[in-house]
Amino acid sequence: MAEYAFVTTWRLDAPVEPVWDAIVAAEAWPTWWRAVVRVEVLERGDDRGIGALQRQTWRTALPYGFSFTMRTTRVEPLRLIEGQAVGDLEGLGRWTFLPEGKRTVLRNDWIVRTNKPWMNLLAPLARPAFGWNHTTVMRWGEEGLARLLAAHHSHH
Repeated sequence: MAEYAFVTTWRLDAPVEPVWDAIVAAEAWPTWWRAVVRVEVLERGDDRGIGALQRQTWRTALPYGFSFTMRTTRVEPLRLIEGQAVGDLEGLGRWTFLPEGKRTVLRNDWIVRTNKPWMNLLAPLARPAFGWNHTTVMRWGEEGLARLLAAHHSHH
């Protein structure tokens, strides 16, 4: 398995509450994030969402997609959401929310291993392309969220 550790930071001119609401409602991501094909809620989890299980299906800028289940393992309201992915990609996903006045800095950590044999075979040569692909998919998300919230954004 090839391992990847991606860190993405979005800066949005929107308060943390609507940013949090949009990220927590993953089943609505396909309406604003063009890389997300489908999010199926399999289990709801507790009143904070811990234990929730979703099946996520994604398309990418390159001619491939992937799917995995995401189990929410940690929630600190308006601060952090963390989960474990299992499937084509396996590992940790974390959103961290940092309010800065009327703005929100949103950090995504995606620390995963690939389980698709062709991806593992190509990893030594394709790693830069996979990195570019991840950056592109995340930029689509930032642009979509900014449109959803009518917020200015600056990608880093």
